[in-house]
Amino acid sequence: MRYFVRVVLAPLILVLFAANAAAQSVQELRWGGDAEGGAPFVEADPQDPARVVGFDVEVAELLAAGLGRTARFVQVGFTSLDAAAARGDFDIGLSGIEDSAARRARLAVTIPYYEFREILTVRDADRARFRTLADLRGLRVATLGATLAYDLLVAAQSEHGVVPVTYEDDVHPYSDLAIGRVDAVVLDAVLADRGVRRNTGLFNQDADLGVGYYVGVVAPEQASLRDRINGILREAMRDGRLEAIFRRWDMWNEDQPRLYARLLAGESVELRTAGSAATDTWEAARRYLPALLQAAGITLILSCAAMALAVVIGGLIATGRVYGSRPLQALLTAYVEVMRGTPLLLQLFVLYFGLAPIVQLPAFMAALLGLGLNYAAYESEIYRGALQAVPQGQLDAARALGLTDRQALMLVRGPQAFRLALAPMTNDFVALLKDSSLVSIITVVELTKQTSIFAANIGSWVVPGAMCAALYLVLSLPLARLARRIEKRWQRA
Repeated sequence: MRYFVRVVLAPLILVLFAANAAAQSVQELRWGGDAEGGAPFVEADPQDPARVVGFDVEVAELLAAGLGRTARFVQVGFTSLDAAAARGDFDIGLSGIEDSAARRARLAVTIPYYEFREILTVRDADRARFRTLADLRGLRVATLGATLAYDLLVAAQSEHGVVPVTYEDDVHPYSDLAIGRVDAVVLDAVLADRGVRRNTGLFNQDADLGVGYYVGVVAPEQASLRDRINGILREAMRDGRLEAIFRRWDMWNEDQPRLYARLLAGESVELRTAGSAATDTWEAARRYLPALLQAAGITLILSCAAMALAVVIGGLIATGRVYGSRPLQALLTAYVEVMRGTPLLLQLFVLYFGLAPIVQLPAFMAALLGLGLNYAAYESEIYRGALQAVPQGQLDAARALGLTDRQALMLVRGPQAFRLALAPMTNDFVALLKDSSLVSIITVVELTKQTSIFAANIGSWVVPGAMCAALYLVLSLPLARLARRIEKRWQRA
């Protein structure tokens, strides 16, 4: 009997479970989106955070019903939606995804289901001065990276001299505009309307800067699924179900009937925004190389300055913990534990956005302070351990020779501790060089951020990723080699 259960029954049960799971998978339409994008796209339901609401949620449910399936939401970061769709992590991506030539070249893209316009948002006091991008020469204009709005600003940078400032989300561009950190924002009208409602004193200019479309993205090998979805969308345009969805979210306007009429008549929708032309990957790499080199320079300068700050502050903290009074030691220990025990990303948020009502630090200064203060805690532990590793006999000898504690630190203990600390210091600098990628969250366009914009615009991470890795190696390897040479010289001495 036991043999029958193990050899016959157990495999049969496993097969039945697998078949059941496969059947359930087939009955679901897994759709990817980013709930962090918020309303009206996708957001956690305030009444029940376990479920999501938004117009893209309703569009997904409409498509699932047309396919005879049940919609299931898959949370994916917005910048990862294209890569996740190509991998097949979900059936379709829907999260305010903009139509672009790069997406059309790499993925199976649905017909557009919503037309939007890129518009300019300014402070109410500047509405008469800043009507177009040409009026913003030399001024800072915020947007989201790797979007149609970003393409517009890049074109305006060369034509009108505006300074693009890229953000990771669509909330802080408008809050920073309200407090004066940037001079204008360019994003689609859906986001602009929400930004103006959330921040008093802002105004949306009437003139549209470009036209874009929201689409769904499907893995390239799933073109047949894309075609079925296109049929469902056309039918929903014809019978008014899409109109009902957008009216519920107060997004219906006169642009949509014109779009639907063209699509139902069999017309194709042409991209009419800057940067819409498809570009060869290597040609794009050549075009982006100067921007990547500039971003690498920013990464290097920021990392060197932050490491210098960390070394100075870390040395003071270590000295205070070794030689200071008990209250001072307790205070410095608390600082070290807080800085090591909380995420660097959170510290950057607090410095740049959290302190904005009190002091508006420039983005580069906030990044420098955030990295420097965080790494100072780690450096202090290295220096403290190195100081305590110096043999006690040498310190006794220094006192016997009449040296003060300060003289012993500067002439005997400090130099030997520095030798011991050099290797882990080099390690920390390489780590800081890579952690500098986090500062893109506070609008500093360093190497990783510029690479992600490049990758999103061409629809692939292969070439941009290889170029980014090569530049990081170029920045970090010389330092490691220099540290090894110094160590060998000291060993010979």
